[in-house]
Formats: sequence, C-alpha cells, structure tokens
Amino acid sequence: MSTDSVEETAADEPRIDFRTSPDKYHHWNLTFDGRVARLALDVDEKATLVPGYELKLNSYDLGVDIELYDALQRIRFEHPEIGAVVVTSDKERVFCAGANIRMLSQSTHAHKVNFCKFTNETRNGIEDATDNSGIRFLAAVNGACAGGGYELALACDHIMLIDDGSSTVSLPELPLLAVLPGTGGLTRLVDKRKIRHDRADYFCTTSEGIRGKRATEWGLVDEVIPRSKFDEAVAERATEFASASDRPVDAQGVKLTPLNRSIEAGRIAYDTLVVDIDRDLATATITISAPAEAPPRDISGIEAQGAAFWPFAMCRDLEDAIMELRVNEKEIGTWIFKSEGDSALVEAADHALLVNADHWLVREMTLFMKRTFKRVDVSSRSIITLVEPGSCFTGTLLELVFAADRSFMLDGTFEGSNVPEASVVLTDMNFGPLTMPNGLTRLQHRFLNDPSQVDTVKAETGEMIEALDAEELGLVTFAPDDIDWEDEVRIAVEERASFSPDALTGMEASLRFAGPETLETKIFGRLSAWQNWIFQRPNAVGGDGALQVYGSGQKADYNKQRV
Repeated sequence: MSTDSVEETAADEPRIDFRTSPDKYHHWNLTFDGRVARLALDVDEKATLVPGYELKLNSYDLGVDIELYDALQRIRFEHPEIGAVVVTSDKERVFCAGANIRMLSQSTHAHKVNFCKFTNETRNGIEDATDNSGIRFLAAVNGACAGGGYELALACDHIMLIDDGSSTVSLPELPLLAVLPGTGGLTRLVDKRKIRHDRADYFCTTSEGIRGKRATEWGLVDEVIPRSKFDEAVAERATEFASASDRPVDAQGVKLTPLNRSIEAGRIAYDTLVVDIDRDLATATITISAPAEAPPRDISGIEAQGAAFWPFAMCRDLEDAIMELRVNEKEIGTWIFKSEGDSALVEAADHALLVNADHWLVREMTLFMKRTFKRVDVSSRSIITLVEPGSCFTGTLLELVFAADRSFMLDGTFEGSNVPEASVVLTDMNFGPLTMPNGLTRLQHRFLNDPSQVDTVKAETGEMIEALDAEELGLVTFAPDDIDWEDEVRIAVEERASFSPDALTGMEASLRFAGPETLETKIFGRLSAWQNWIFQRPNAVGGDGALQVYGSGQKADYNKQRV
C-alpha cells in the first residue's frame, strides 16, 4: 500500500492526499530530452491507494492519476522548453488496461464518481495544454490499450499504434462491465475524432478491440507503425510536433514548491485561504485573503516570485482545498465563499496578469486559474458567496460571485462596525481569460437572456460597485441590509442542508451550464449523470452484477428491462 497519498482519518477511512512530487512517484517515469518529454506508465502493482487489489497490466486507480496530474503540471510550469509529450508505457506489450476493475468493484459509489471526475479533469487538462499552451501530446500505444487506457490516448491529439499482430485499442466497458467508459471516451470518439455513429457503436460493443488497417481507416488511431520502426517513428513525430511550439527554449521554469497546509478539527489552513467546516450545517466556509503587499507589475518580478506570486499561489491552495472537500469531506454539501483584504491589491494582481498575458509563464498561470475555477463549476456542491464589508471580490475573485448558485451582498454596514460598506470591482479578467466549461465567460453565461448587458456591465470596469447597484446590474442575487442579512443567509444555508443531496446535484448541474454544449459540458453533464446512475444499478454493482463477477467465470445476471 502506498503511504504517500493516504493518511488515516479519525473515522478510519483513508484520507486521500493530492499532493505529490516526482521523487514520490510509484507509477510514472518522467524524462526530458531537449524539447520532448516522455511520460511512461510503469505501474507498481502493489502501490495501491488502499488495500484489496493489485494494479495489474498497467491498470490504474486514483493514486496513479494523482501522479499523472502532478507530472502534467510540472511539464507546464517547470519545463517551458517542452513542446511535445510522448505518453507511452514502459511495460512490454501493454500500454494501459484502464481503471482497475477490482478497485471499482470494492469502491463506494462516491469514490467511483470522484475518481471519474478527477480523471476527466486531468484529461481535459491535456487538451487544454494542446489548445492553449503550445504543447502537443502524442500517445505511443506500444501494447494492448483498453478502456481508460484508450481514453488517455484519446485525450492526446495524435495516436500511434504499434503493429505487432496483437495490440488493439478498445472500449470494452459496456459488454464486460455493464458500465460506460468513465473519462469521456464516448464523447471523444464522436465529437473529437468524429468517428461515424455506426462504427462507434460497433467499437463500443465489442470487447476484442480493433487493430491495424481498420483502426486507422475508422479514425481510432492516426498511424499504425511496425514494431521494428515504432520507436524511431515516435521520436521523429514528437520532434516534428515540438519544433512547431511557441514555448521558449531557453526560459527558466518555476519550481512547484510544496503547499503549506495544516488540517485540524474543523479547519484546513493554507497560506492564502482557510476552510472552516460546520458539520451540523454541512457547510465549508472558504475565506480567501487578498495579497498582503503589492504584487510585482513586470514579468521579472513575477518570475522572481514564482509559485509565491499571489494569483498562482491562491489558485494552487484553492485547487487543493476543492479536492480535499470533494473527496475527504463528502457530507459537506454547501461551500460558502468569503474574501478579506485590500481590493486594490487584487486589482493590481489582475493588472499584472493582463499586461504580461503574452509571456509563457503568465499564460500558464492564467490557464491554471481558469482550470481551477472550472473545478468549482463542476463540483457537486451548492455554492453560496457572501460579499460583506471587508471583502475583496474584485476581478479574479469576483468570478466566485458569478459562479455561485446564490450570492448575497450586504447593503450598508454591520451595526457597530467601522468597516466601510462592501463593494465589488470588475477587471478585464472577468471578460475573457477565465471561461467556463461551456466556453462562455461567467458574465456571458449570466446574461444569456440579454447579451447587451455584458457591455453595460463592462462600462463599470474599475469602479467600486456597492450592493444596490450590483443587484441592479445583475452581479449579485440579493442585497439585504443589516436587519435582514443574518436571517436571509441562515435560511438559505439551512434550507440547502434540508434538501436531498442527489436532487440538488442534478438541479445545480442542469442550471449551471446553459448555452452552448462543448466536449467538457457533455462529459461532466451528460456522461457524469448517466454514469452516476449506472454505478448504482444492480446490473453493474449488484451481487450478480458485471462489476462484481468480472474475472470469476460467472456470467452477470441482468435485469432486462429498459428504463
């Protein structure tokens, strides 16, 4: 059992830790050669996240994907020279067998869903790097490639399959396990690779997989290469991809230093935020602090601060807090966002990002911020944001007001307080860089009924907007005064805790992503909803369900009703 990613909680359930580093990897070999990185899967069968299974045939659990995510972050931030990544295997004749079936069969429903969500976000991050960072990913499939292994290859933008007479690509989840490919395989087949519906249907209902000429003709892979020429062809293609990248060859990367985090009863503390947990109300109050001093304005200052540069540091802390709450605090159903500090310093940090937007490091930081806020969007938690006197919901942090299912902004001040009344400030960060999974800014999404309102709001950029004006502009949901504040917030929080968590998750996911559909919204909405349901059906997880009897020689017993 791996001890790097798991520690025991008071309830004797494993606490999953998403922090790791290359010196702690059990499953991935990460190497660099000029402008090309090689990321090779070599799973340690015994180094499982929890006991009870072995990771045979390069199958994976959440611990394997935690390492993959960390490796991708290090490529993006610590190695600016990298323009191409080869994703492959260091095991003979096997690329990846996908998610470990024994792990899935013994996991709780919540763990299976959280596992799929994190792996989806990781694979979306690969595509984000291809689309926005100048890093192309090449899957060098040098052996059998099934299920989640093929889904990993699908996240890359070029797939090369070895032609050795036996290696295939397959998505066998439906015929073998009575579930769906869990990390976007179905959507990527028809939306990304644009494979014909009838061919995709055949592919997803046969467990044997497809190889060779048919795999290329159908578009399942881009090239099939003989074993004798495979390594040479992969190296040639990776070099070709890297040479087209706009990433700097001679820039200095930023070291991803370990996060400072402490966990004690009811509180998780980081450098830039704290999380206070109320188990009776099932809430986590996440209070984000503004920078303590003026951030650097020029790129040399940002490079000097590196991982300590406030926008980057804050989002690294926030991302870890999100994962902590998702996976280790599953009964905490409502997240309440607050902020504190000098709004002008948040505005200055946004300005530094915007004026240096063309620099590779600032580009990566901004893309990471976008991905972190997307994690808020797709989390199965109710989001309430409170804008109070002393808050600093400006620019980047104002996105947390727009992301909320409901927001409250105090009109005036609290009785007996000398803290000036609350205000919010828009910056250009609210009008482009931090888009949602549906490709819209949160303001565009907010004003789908009247797109011209975005221009009306933009005219207020840089102004301190107080509660009643913010309510009139549509920036917050409610603006109660001091007399009503406590009751309105309390009722909203208590009401949320009284509702069915399942129904809330379905409602919130349906309401949060109006407008256009994208690859991401289909995966997190359509796929997640169906998989969530399928993972609870007896055909998959019952006593004689396919996940339970897999590998035993016993045939699954299905209820044949279509519902």
